[in-house]
Amino acid sequence: MSAAPGDAGAPAPWHRVLTILADIGLFIGTRSVWTQAVTHHQVLAALISLCYVSILVTGVLTLTVRSTRSLARLDLVVLVTAVTLALCAWVLNHSGGDEGVLTTQAARELVAGHPVYGQPWPWLFGGKGVALTPTIGGSYDYTYGYPPLATLLTVPLLWLGHHGAPATAVCAGALIAGTVVLWRMLPVPWRSAATLSCLGFGFLSTYSRVGYPAVIALALLIPVVVRWPRIGQGGRLGSAGIARAACLGAACAAQQLPWFVTPFLLAGIYAVRRGELGGRAAALVVLRIAGVAVTVWLLINTYFIASEPGRWLRGIALPLTQGAVVHGQGLVDITLYYTNGSDRIDWYSHASMLLAAALLALFVLFVRRLGPAATVLPWLAFFLATRSQDGYYLLMTPLWLAAAVTAPLSEFEHAWQPRPGLLSGPRRLPALALAVVLLLAPALVSAALAVSGRPPLRMEITALRRDGRQAAVVRAMTLKVANTGSVPLTPHYTLTTGQGMSKYWLLVRGPATIPGHATASVELRPSNGRFGIPVKPSTRIRLRAFTADPQTLSSRDVKISRTAR
Repeated sequence: MSAAPGDAGAPAPWHRVLTILADIGLFIGTRSVWTQAVTHHQVLAALISLCYVSILVTGVLTLTVRSTRSLARLDLVVLVTAVTLALCAWVLNHSGGDEGVLTTQAARELVAGHPVYGQPWPWLFGGKGVALTPTIGGSYDYTYGYPPLATLLTVPLLWLGHHGAPATAVCAGALIAGTVVLWRMLPVPWRSAATLSCLGFGFLSTYSRVGYPAVIALALLIPVVVRWPRIGQGGRLGSAGIARAACLGAACAAQQLPWFVTPFLLAGIYAVRRGELGGRAAALVVLRIAGVAVTVWLLINTYFIASEPGRWLRGIALPLTQGAVVHGQGLVDITLYYTNGSDRIDWYSHASMLLAAALLALFVLFVRRLGPAATVLPWLAFFLATRSQDGYYLLMTPLWLAAAVTAPLSEFEHAWQPRPGLLSGPRRLPALALAVVLLLAPALVSAALAVSGRPPLRMEITALRRDGRQAAVVRAMTLKVANTGSVPLTPHYTLTTGQGMSKYWLLVRGPATIPGHATASVELRPSNGRFGIPVKPSTRIRLRAFTADPQTLSSRDVKISRTAR
């Protein structure tokens, strides 16, 4: 069917599908927000109801409009509806999680002229939605551990109140701004995919309401990643290239995740520009990009470098050095849930770093094929890390979309790939296969060492002290602990009933350190004075003991009856 006069032509079927999927995605989580609003915030509830009408009407029109121009206008309606719902959700849930309250407190300390890094603020934790980060050394991390951009942006909004509201406002604003920028930078038919990936599923909005600084980093990376292989095209950055390099530096000053994707982007730009301009010109382009990014990063960090250099350096490196307990959906789950522990936890970290280096080398070696995956490859390394949480990957998924649409394989068709003599001869295919194996082997061997480790401690519950009135409540526990190795260990104990990490139990009696090949009896009590035995007999109760030096985990399943015997 031909388009009517004045129409922009009939829209492609896949354009309709993307718009309708984005429209459908707005339903996710909207009912729970409306339910929360209708009893206390009736104006917001009415606004959310109007968004329902918008979703329904847009769905009908998406399937019936006859021109691309009309469908593009509906893409804008979907975006506005998504932004409205995100703002309503923030108004209702803006107190923040541990990241939000930490960032807000850091901003308050900065305004007061106090140090920001290395300062414990334990009173911030324990409230609803404010999680603790336990460390493998038996303590908890109460300090601020992110680069300072989020703190600086939070300062002007401190008037919003206590808790994490100022920080969550910054993150919510950053997510909305990033969504609009991605929507605007993508080709018209793909714009609803930006709405869907950033606001439609509800996941990223949840992280913004927690106050996670990575949301700010994501927003800053979006203009960098869109058409990133064209940065420095012709050997010139121009004002747009300089702005994108500045965004890269600012993203690295907002949170640590951009640190992992930046080497892949720079390596890819070098390969594409070298294929176009030659080695020297390509190196100059990358140096100019890196120079602008580093300058912006230093400007944002200058005050903290000058006022508290040691604490600042330890603070921004904290996620890499704090020794948080193992957690996530990666390979470490074998040690955490499927075996009884490992005396080689450190090797998970080694495996992760080695895999990151191997992936970067493979990216350079096969950039013509792997170029479009530059925004995805870095996160594979986290699967082997001790903290392999899906949030690390989830927060950067809009970048995957940006790369898929604007950095296709054709952009890398003439990119430079290093091919030494051994990899370019008549037997290059076997040589390339061997190179891949050799690059990946160290990470795989390290992972195998971590997984195959054995728990260094054997533990047995010898006595339970129950509540006199409630037998299902344990007040204290006595363990017999045997150190099977030759190294003295200082274990920290906990009982868990789910996938997370319960608070450590307190040592009441017995040695803190157990010598090699020794057995000791220790008495422990819950940190809050009581441990409720689950009602369901099928609930898995896991006794765990972590040690920090060396990093080990010893576990065993225990059966505890709800009735005293």
